[in-house]
Amino acid sequence: MRIGKQDQALTAIATSDANSITVRGLDLCDDLIGKINFTDYFWLLVLGEKPSEAQAKMLDACLVAIAEHGLVPSVQAARMTLAAGPDAWQGAMSAGLLGMGSVVAGSSETAGRYLVEVVAKAKADGTDIETAAIASLNDHKAQRRKVAGLGHPQHSGGDPRADKLMAIADGLGVSGPHVEALRMLGKHASDIIERPLPINVSGAIPACILDAGWPVDAMKAVPLVARAAGLSAHLFEEAHRSIGFIMSHHADQAIGYDGETPGEAP
Repeated sequence: MRIGKQDQALTAIATSDANSITVRGLDLCDDLIGKINFTDYFWLLVLGEKPSEAQAKMLDACLVAIAEHGLVPSVQAARMTLAAGPDAWQGAMSAGLLGMGSVVAGSSETAGRYLVEVVAKAKADGTDIETAAIASLNDHKAQRRKVAGLGHPQHSGGDPRADKLMAIADGLGVSGPHVEALRMLGKHASDIIERPLPINVSGAIPACILDAGWPVDAMKAVPLVARAAGLSAHLFEEAHRSIGFIMSHHADQAIGYDGETPGEAP
C-alpha cells in the first residue's frame, strides 16, 4: 500500500557491498573509523559533509551542555524500567527517550523554529531584529503565550549554560542573526511580559547551532543524542546501585488518594 507520492526510492546516507561500506561518500573503514570523532561524524551523517572546526566545537558544546540533567521524569522512567526489567537496556533507554516530549527534547526545536520566525519576520518587514523581537514579545503578551527559549524555574537570574554557550559562539565567530534574536528577546522579555524571563539553554542551543549551520528540521536530534549519553550513565548506575523501586515507593507515598471509598454513594 502506497501512502502519498513516493517516486524516488533513494538514499544518500549509506550503502555497502561484499567488500566495503560507504557512508556519505566515504569508506567507513578506511576514511572514518579511528579518523573522525563522534561529534564530527554526527554532523557528517546528518548534513552530508564534515563540519568546520568552529561548527564541530559549537555542536560539541551543545551536546555536553544538555547531556545530563539529573533525575528528571525521562531519567526516572528509564531507571524504573530497568529496575523492573534488568535485562532490557534497550527498553529502558527507549522509555527515557520516549519520555522526552515537547517540554524536554522538543523545547529546543520549538525555540529554534521561533528564532527562525523572528529573523524571517525582520527580513520580510525590512526592520532590524530588535524591532521584530519586541513586536513578537508584545504579540506573545497579548495572546498570553509562552516565549520559547526564555525562562527557567531555578535559574531565574540567568541560565549559566546558556551564557556559556553564547560566549563560546561569540568566541568561535559563529554568532549570527539567531543569537542576536535570542539576545534581543532576552533583553526585552522581562519588561514586556512583566516577569523574569532569562535566556535558557533550550534557547541558546538552537540559536548557536542554527548560526553554525545546523538545520532547524534536525534540531530535535541534538538533545536526543545528548540525552542518550546521560541515560547511559543512569542505566549503568541503576544496574549496579538501583534506586528505581525507591523512586517508585516514594512516588506512591507522595501521592494521596481522593477517589471514592467502598460504601460511599456514587
